[in-house]
Amino acid sequence: MSGAGAGREVPVPGPGDASALRRFARGEWGPLLWTVRSALVTRRLRAIPVTLAAVGLTLVFQCVQNQAWGYRAVQDIGSVQAWEHLWVALLRTPLSLFVPALDLPVWGALAQILVVFGIAEICVGWRQTLGVAYLATLAGTMYARIGIWIGPESPIGLPDSDKYVIDTGPSAAVVGLAVYVCWRHRAWFTCTAVVVSMVVEVVFIKNNLAGKEHVAAALAVLAVCLLQEVWQPHKPPGFQQVSGWEYPR
Repeated sequence: MSGAGAGREVPVPGPGDASALRRFARGEWGPLLWTVRSALVTRRLRAIPVTLAAVGLTLVFQCVQNQAWGYRAVQDIGSVQAWEHLWVALLRTPLSLFVPALDLPVWGALAQILVVFGIAEICVGWRQTLGVAYLATLAGTMYARIGIWIGPESPIGLPDSDKYVIDTGPSAAVVGLAVYVCWRHRAWFTCTAVVVSMVVEVVFIKNNLAGKEHVAAALAVLAVCLLQEVWQPHKPPGFQQVSGWEYPR
Protein backbone atom coordinates (compact mmCIF):
# COMPACT_ATOMS: atom_id res chain seq x y z
CA MET A 1 0.00 0.00 0.00
CA SER A 2 1.37 3.42 -0.88
CA GLY A 3 1.84 6.13 1.64
CA ALA A 4 -0.85 8.24 0.03
CA GLY A 5 -3.27 5.35 0.14
CA ALA A 6 -2.40 4.54 3.75
CA GLY A 7 -3.21 8.05 4.89
CA ARG A 8 -6.55 8.27 3.10
CA GLU A 9 -9.64 7.94 5.28
CA VAL A 10 -12.71 6.20 3.95
CA PRO A 11 -15.90 7.99 5.02
CA VAL A 12 -18.23 5.83 7.07
CA PRO A 13 -21.96 6.56 7.12
CA GLY A 14 -22.94 8.03 10.44
CA PRO A 15 -25.83 6.91 12.63
CA GLY A 16 -27.97 9.74 11.29
CA ASP A 17 -27.46 8.67 7.68
CA ALA A 18 -28.30 5.04 8.43
CA SER A 19 -31.38 6.06 10.40
CA ALA A 20 -32.60 8.28 7.56
CA LEU A 21 -32.06 5.46 5.08
CA ARG A 22 -34.04 3.06 7.27
CA ARG A 23 -36.88 5.56 7.59
CA PHE A 24 -36.94 6.04 3.83
CA ALA A 25 -36.94 2.29 3.16
CA ARG A 26 -39.68 1.70 5.72
CA GLY A 27 -41.85 4.46 4.33
CA GLU A 28 -41.25 3.45 0.71
CA TRP A 29 -41.43 -0.35 0.85
CA GLY A 30 -42.59 -1.19 4.36
CA PRO A 31 -46.35 -1.56 3.64
CA LEU A 32 -45.65 -3.47 0.44
CA LEU A 33 -43.18 -5.92 1.97
CA TRP A 34 -45.31 -6.42 5.08
CA THR A 35 -48.38 -7.28 2.99
CA VAL A 36 -46.47 -9.70 0.74
CA ARG A 37 -44.62 -11.37 3.60
CA SER A 38 -47.78 -11.83 5.68
CA ALA A 39 -49.63 -13.46 2.78
CA LEU A 40 -46.78 -15.78 1.86
CA VAL A 41 -46.18 -16.85 5.45
CA THR A 42 -49.82 -17.65 6.13
CA ARG A 43 -50.90 -19.01 2.74
CA ARG A 44 -47.63 -19.75 0.89
CA LEU A 45 -48.22 -20.49 -2.82
CA ARG A 46 -51.98 -20.51 -2.27
CA ALA A 47 -51.68 -16.71 -2.11
CA ILE A 48 -50.75 -16.45 -5.81
CA PRO A 49 -52.76 -19.04 -7.80
CA VAL A 50 -53.40 -16.74 -10.77
CA THR A 51 -49.73 -15.79 -10.94
CA LEU A 52 -48.67 -19.43 -11.01
CA ALA A 53 -51.22 -20.11 -13.75
CA ALA A 54 -49.86 -17.15 -15.73
CA VAL A 55 -46.29 -18.42 -15.40
CA GLY A 56 -47.38 -21.88 -16.53
CA LEU A 57 -49.34 -20.52 -19.49
CA THR A 58 -46.39 -18.37 -20.59
CA LEU A 59 -44.07 -21.37 -20.38
CA VAL A 60 -46.50 -23.46 -22.44
CA PHE A 61 -46.74 -20.78 -25.11
CA GLN A 62 -42.96 -20.49 -25.23
CA CYS A 63 -42.51 -24.24 -25.69
CA VAL A 64 -45.23 -24.48 -28.33
CA GLN A 65 -44.19 -21.47 -30.41
CA ASN A 66 -40.63 -22.80 -30.65
CA GLN A 67 -41.92 -25.90 -32.42
CA ALA A 68 -42.37 -25.91 -36.19
CA TRP A 69 -45.92 -27.18 -35.78
CA GLY A 70 -46.88 -24.74 -33.03
CA TYR A 71 -45.52 -21.38 -34.12
CA ARG A 72 -48.44 -20.48 -36.39
CA ALA A 73 -51.01 -21.64 -33.83
CA VAL A 74 -49.58 -19.38 -31.11
CA GLN A 75 -49.40 -16.45 -33.52
CA ASP A 76 -53.02 -16.95 -34.53
CA ILE A 77 -54.34 -16.83 -30.96
CA GLY A 78 -51.93 -14.48 -29.17
CA SER A 79 -49.95 -12.38 -31.63
CA VAL A 80 -51.07 -8.76 -32.08
CA GLN A 81 -49.87 -6.53 -34.93
CA ALA A 82 -51.15 -3.11 -35.91
CA TRP A 83 -51.88 -4.01 -39.54
CA GLU A 84 -54.62 -6.44 -38.51
CA HIS A 85 -58.27 -5.53 -38.08
CA LEU A 86 -58.99 -4.00 -34.70
CA TRP A 87 -61.49 -6.68 -33.72
CA VAL A 88 -58.86 -9.38 -34.36
CA ALA A 89 -56.37 -7.53 -32.17
CA LEU A 90 -58.93 -7.14 -29.38
CA LEU A 91 -59.72 -10.86 -29.47
CA ARG A 92 -56.03 -11.76 -29.26
CA THR A 93 -55.00 -9.16 -26.69
CA PRO A 94 -55.94 -11.13 -23.52
CA LEU A 95 -53.75 -14.08 -24.52
CA SER A 96 -51.01 -11.80 -25.86
CA LEU A 97 -50.16 -11.03 -22.22
CA PHE A 98 -48.69 -14.52 -21.96
CA VAL A 99 -46.88 -14.89 -25.30
CA PRO A 100 -43.19 -14.07 -24.66
CA ALA A 101 -41.11 -12.32 -27.31
CA LEU A 102 -39.18 -14.68 -29.56
CA ASP A 103 -36.01 -12.56 -29.50
CA LEU A 104 -35.73 -12.37 -25.69
CA PRO A 105 -34.87 -15.09 -23.13
CA VAL A 106 -38.04 -16.60 -21.73
CA TRP A 107 -36.64 -16.78 -18.19
CA GLY A 108 -36.77 -12.98 -18.05
CA ALA A 109 -40.48 -12.93 -18.87
CA LEU A 110 -41.19 -15.74 -16.40
CA ALA A 111 -39.29 -13.96 -13.62
CA GLN A 112 -41.11 -10.69 -14.29
CA ILE A 113 -44.50 -12.38 -14.21
CA LEU A 114 -43.74 -14.37 -11.08
CA VAL A 115 -42.47 -11.38 -9.10
CA VAL A 116 -44.67 -8.51 -10.33
CA PHE A 117 -47.88 -10.45 -10.92
CA GLY A 118 -47.35 -12.23 -7.61
CA ILE A 119 -46.90 -9.02 -5.63
CA ALA A 120 -49.90 -7.45 -7.37
CA GLU A 121 -52.13 -10.48 -6.76
CA ILE A 122 -51.34 -10.37 -3.04
CA CYS A 123 -51.64 -6.60 -2.68
CA VAL A 124 -54.67 -5.75 -4.84
CA GLY A 125 -56.32 -9.12 -5.57
CA TRP A 126 -56.41 -11.26 -8.68
CA ARG A 127 -59.29 -9.39 -10.32
CA GLN A 128 -57.55 -6.02 -10.23
CA THR A 129 -54.28 -7.67 -11.22
CA LEU A 130 -55.78 -9.10 -14.40
CA GLY A 131 -57.74 -5.91 -15.05
CA VAL A 132 -54.70 -3.63 -14.80
CA ALA A 133 -52.57 -6.06 -16.80
CA TYR A 134 -55.15 -6.12 -19.59
CA LEU A 135 -55.55 -2.33 -19.51
CA ALA A 136 -51.78 -1.82 -19.81
CA THR A 137 -51.51 -4.28 -22.70
CA LEU A 138 -54.53 -2.77 -24.44
CA ALA A 139 -53.03 0.72 -24.05
CA GLY A 140 -49.90 -0.45 -25.85
CA THR A 141 -51.94 -2.11 -28.59
CA MET A 142 -54.02 1.01 -29.20
CA TYR A 143 -50.98 3.29 -29.05
CA ALA A 144 -49.33 1.29 -31.85
CA ARG A 145 -52.24 2.09 -34.16
CA ILE A 146 -52.40 5.74 -33.12
CA GLY A 147 -48.62 6.16 -33.39
CA ILE A 148 -48.56 4.78 -36.93
CA TRP A 149 -51.43 7.09 -37.86
CA ILE A 150 -49.48 10.09 -36.44
CA GLY A 151 -46.36 9.10 -38.38
CA PRO A 152 -42.62 9.27 -37.71
CA GLU A 153 -42.47 13.06 -38.09
CA SER A 154 -43.77 13.42 -34.53
CA PRO A 155 -41.76 12.35 -31.47
CA ILE A 156 -44.72 10.26 -30.34
CA GLY A 157 -45.35 8.77 -33.77
CA LEU A 158 -44.20 5.52 -35.36
CA PRO A 159 -42.95 4.54 -38.82
CA ASP A 160 -45.31 2.59 -41.05
CA SER A 161 -43.05 -0.46 -40.86
CA ASP A 162 -43.95 -0.90 -37.17
CA LYS A 163 -47.39 -2.17 -38.13
CA TYR A 164 -45.74 -5.54 -38.82
CA VAL A 165 -43.98 -5.67 -35.44
CA ILE A 166 -45.51 -7.97 -32.81
CA ASP A 167 -46.69 -6.28 -29.62
CA THR A 168 -44.71 -6.48 -26.40
CA GLY A 169 -46.31 -9.50 -24.71
CA PRO A 170 -46.08 -9.61 -20.89
CA SER A 171 -43.74 -6.63 -20.48
CA ALA A 172 -46.37 -3.89 -20.86
CA ALA A 173 -48.56 -5.63 -18.27
CA VAL A 174 -45.58 -5.88 -15.91
CA VAL A 175 -44.86 -2.16 -16.23
CA GLY A 176 -48.50 -1.26 -15.64
CA LEU A 177 -48.80 -3.48 -12.58
CA ALA A 178 -45.56 -2.12 -11.10
CA VAL A 179 -46.90 1.43 -11.40
CA TYR A 180 -50.31 0.49 -9.98
CA VAL A 181 -49.01 -1.41 -6.95
CA CYS A 182 -46.47 1.29 -6.11
CA TRP A 183 -49.19 3.94 -6.32
CA ARG A 184 -51.59 1.96 -4.14
CA HIS A 185 -48.91 1.49 -1.48
CA ARG A 186 -47.69 5.09 -1.73
CA ALA A 187 -44.23 4.03 -2.88
CA TRP A 188 -43.86 7.33 -4.70
CA PHE A 189 -40.13 7.15 -5.38
CA THR A 190 -40.38 3.66 -6.90
CA CYS A 191 -43.44 4.59 -8.93
CA THR A 192 -41.65 7.64 -10.31
CA ALA A 193 -38.52 5.58 -11.01
CA VAL A 194 -40.51 3.04 -13.06
CA VAL A 195 -42.15 5.73 -15.20
CA VAL A 196 -38.94 7.72 -15.67
CA SER A 197 -36.98 4.59 -16.61
CA MET A 198 -39.53 3.82 -19.34
CA VAL A 199 -39.17 7.34 -20.74
CA VAL A 200 -35.36 7.14 -20.57
CA GLU A 201 -35.49 3.81 -22.38
CA VAL A 202 -37.35 5.42 -25.28
CA VAL A 203 -35.32 8.63 -25.42
CA PHE A 204 -31.80 7.27 -24.93
CA ILE A 205 -31.77 3.48 -25.38
CA LYS A 206 -34.49 1.95 -27.57
CA ASN A 207 -36.72 4.31 -29.49
CA ASN A 208 -38.85 1.47 -30.81
CA LEU A 209 -42.41 0.18 -30.64
CA ALA A 210 -41.90 -1.89 -27.50
CA GLY A 211 -40.38 1.01 -25.56
CA LYS A 212 -43.16 3.41 -26.53
CA GLU A 213 -45.79 0.82 -25.68
CA HIS A 214 -44.27 0.58 -22.21
CA VAL A 215 -44.64 4.34 -21.79
CA ALA A 216 -48.24 4.17 -23.03
CA ALA A 217 -48.99 1.39 -20.54
CA ALA A 218 -47.50 3.36 -17.64
CA LEU A 219 -49.43 6.53 -18.56
CA ALA A 220 -52.71 4.64 -18.93
CA VAL A 221 -52.33 3.08 -15.48
CA LEU A 222 -51.36 6.44 -13.96
CA ALA A 223 -54.58 7.89 -15.37
CA VAL A 224 -56.57 5.10 -13.68
CA CYS A 225 -54.75 5.74 -10.40
CA LEU A 226 -55.61 9.44 -10.55
CA LEU A 227 -59.27 8.64 -11.22
CA GLN A 228 -59.34 6.30 -8.23
CA GLU A 229 -57.87 9.02 -6.05
CA VAL A 230 -60.71 11.34 -7.06
CA TRP A 231 -63.54 8.83 -6.72
CA GLN A 232 -62.51 6.81 -3.68
CA PRO A 233 -62.58 8.22 -0.13
CA HIS A 234 -59.24 8.70 1.55
CA LYS A 235 -58.14 6.36 4.35
CA PRO A 236 -57.48 7.72 7.85
CA PRO A 237 -53.99 9.20 8.14
CA GLY A 238 -51.34 6.91 9.57
CA PHE A 239 -52.60 3.66 8.01
CA GLN A 240 -52.16 2.00 4.64
CA GLN A 241 -54.89 -0.56 3.91
CA VAL A 242 -54.72 -2.89 0.93
CA SER A 243 -56.60 -6.15 0.38
CA GLY A 244 -57.77 -6.39 3.98
CA TRP A 245 -54.38 -5.73 5.60
CA GLU A 246 -53.63 -2.64 7.66
CA TYR A 247 -50.04 -1.54 8.08
CA PRO A 248 -49.21 1.25 10.56
CA ARG A 249 -47.14 3.92 8.81
